[in-house]
Order: sequence, then structure tokens, then C-alpha cells
Amino acid sequence: MERPRVGELTPPDRLLMGPGPSEVHPRVLRSMSTPLVGHLDPSFVELMDEVQDLLRCAFRTDNEWTIPVSGTGSAAMETAFANLVEPGDTVLVPGSGYLGERMVEMVARAGGEAVVVDAPWGEPLDTADVADAAATHHPDVVAFVHAETSTGVRQPSVPELTAIAHDHDALVVADTVTSLGGVELRVDEWDIDAAYAAGQKCLSCPPGASPLTLTDRAMAKVHGRDEPVRSWYLDLSLLGEYWGEERAYHHTAPITNVYALREALRLVAEEGIERRWRRHEQVAGAFKAGVEAMGLSLEADDEWWLPSLNAVSLPSEVDDGAVIDSLLAEHDIEVAGGLGALSGDVLRVGCMGHSARPGNVLELVAALGTALDAQGATVDVAAGLAATRRGLL
Repeated sequence: MERPRVGELTPPDRLLMGPGPSEVHPRVLRSMSTPLVGHLDPSFVELMDEVQDLLRCAFRTDNEWTIPVSGTGSAAMETAFANLVEPGDTVLVPGSGYLGERMVEMVARAGGEAVVVDAPWGEPLDTADVADAAATHHPDVVAFVHAETSTGVRQPSVPELTAIAHDHDALVVADTVTSLGGVELRVDEWDIDAAYAAGQKCLSCPPGASPLTLTDRAMAKVHGRDEPVRSWYLDLSLLGEYWGEERAYHHTAPITNVYALREALRLVAEEGIERRWRRHEQVAGAFKAGVEAMGLSLEADDEWWLPSLNAVSLPSEVDDGAVIDSLLAEHDIEVAGGLGALSGDVLRVGCMGHSARPGNVLELVAALGTALDAQGATVDVAAGLAATRRGLL
């Protein structure tokens, strides 16, 4: 066989303003080039403790069971459902976005029965509908998406949802993939039993080590299961031996990804979690003001607008793929199109982590206006830029 001729790696330098990954801080990138040690090396064991403490700070929790799962956010998601759903369990899941559909699939693979609580795409769950479904189906688990990446919707009534679930003695699982580190999230105060997230969104970390936190009550279900978890790799009763006090071997952790997560979380702690929430809201709010002044709108109402992910509604005459291609080819800016029910109708624009900076949103508003104008849309780019600048003051 002829030896492959592969040149030096030279990926393009993009401005990442899509639904993830977001821009990675230079300090995080540098951390990944530091020396590799073993996953049971004493220095790495010490680092594991630091990562867990930093994660607790970001989640706003004192949960002992707070770890990074080896894998992307979907691995953390599947860890939560695989461990907390037993065969025969009933799980309420949202029907208002793409991630709710993924929950249905994971519940089924764990042997549970998913009951979908419907809501229109672009709107949050109605607590009255959840209460009715809980009263009818007596669920073992109630799941919701705190920040829906497919629609740009933030669930505004989390304490009410958790109260409904706990009234029925159900565990609460929260998808916080697009909110951890960028949008207000208070796991303990809001009484959430399990929350999972990803590194590549508001934490601005390369994907590969994904946050997960569980209460003692949730872990009691894991340890009291009648059947083993169907995934050996994601079994928390085994992972707990590695991330718990024993530090016993389970699998080889993605060491450099844990380095990166640690540095990303250090940046969160240095900025201050509440100050970071405010930064995301201000910078994303300036982008929102800019697109609205330009003549566009967001899919989500102001009441449940999600700062970290903006679903920009497109004029009917605009081809979303052409706009995405133009932004990438002519401006080196990455955004994404809609999913599911919103496919072809919206652009999904992330304003997350290190990407949530004033210069980035100004550049994006200007480039977006140019791309839309080329498609024949009536947009006022000057008004959009002026509104964005005012929002950043």
C-alpha cells in the first residue's frame, strides 16, 4: 500500500458564532499542550479534586457527585438517563425542541416509557401541562431542557417544575448544555436532582469532558437499581469509584480534555459566575437589539429568550443555506441553520463563553446584514449596527 501523503494540519481560523463549539480562550488551548500524566498519577488525582470543586461552583451546588463525564455533552446526557431510568419507569419529557426528541430515544434505550409533554417549538413547557401529565402518569423521572439549543428558548419556571416533580416523588433531570457558565443556573436552590452539560458551549472548552452533577437522592436510585445500568462505560456506580474517594481505575480519562475543562472553569471562577451571566446577557442582548433594528426578529419571546443561543427568524425569500455559506466563505463566521420544525426558517447564532465579546457581535451583525442584502432581503444594516453599539455601552 502506498504511504499516504498528508500535509501539515492547517484548519481555517473561524469566528465561531454557532450553537457550539464556541471560541476557546488561549489559556485553555495552552493548558492542553502541557505535559501528559497518567490518569492515576498523584498530580492528576489532585487536579480531579480541583475540577470537581470548580464544577460545583459553576453549577451552584454542594453535590458530592459532581464529575466530568469522559465524552461530549451527549455522553453526559446518556449517563443521566441510563443511570436514573430503570426498565418500566415512566419519564416525562418535553416535546418543544430537538433535545426532547433525543430524550425520548435515550429513555427507550434504558427500558423506560417516555411520556411527551407537548409545547410549540419556540415556547417553554407550560407548568400546568406538566402538572396534569404528572397527575395522570405518576412519573418516576421528570426531565426538561433548561436552554433549548434548537429553538433559543430558556425554561423560565424551573422551581415550579421541580416542585411538581417532587410532589409525585419523581427525580428531576435538567439539560443545561447551553446554559452552564452563561445563563443563570442554581442547581441546589432550584432543587434539581441531576443536571448535565457540555464543555464546548458557554464554558468555551473543546468537547471531550462533560459536566454532570447529581444529588444524594439521585445517587441512591443508582445504587438501589434492580438491574445493572445497560452501559458499563457510563455506569455511575462504577464511575463513582474513580471520581469518588477510592480513585479506583475504571477507564482512562481524557486527560488533556480534563486539563482544558479545569482551565475553562478557572476562567469562570475568576470572572465570577454571576458577572459572567450578566456579560452573556448584555452582549447577546446587543446582538438581539441589532438584528431587531435591522428588521428581523427572534423565534423566542422576550419572556423566555435564551441569551446564549439566538434563533433568528429569516424572511421567507431568504435561503438559510446560502446565508450560512456566505458568512463562512466571505467572512469566516460560523453560524447554523434550524433543526426539526424550524429547519430552513431560522439561523441559530451562539453568543457563548469566549465568543460573547463586543467585537464579535458587531462583526457578525455587519456580515449578516451583507449576506441578507445579497439574498434580496430588506434590512437596515446601519440601524442594526447602531443598536448593537448602544447595547454594548
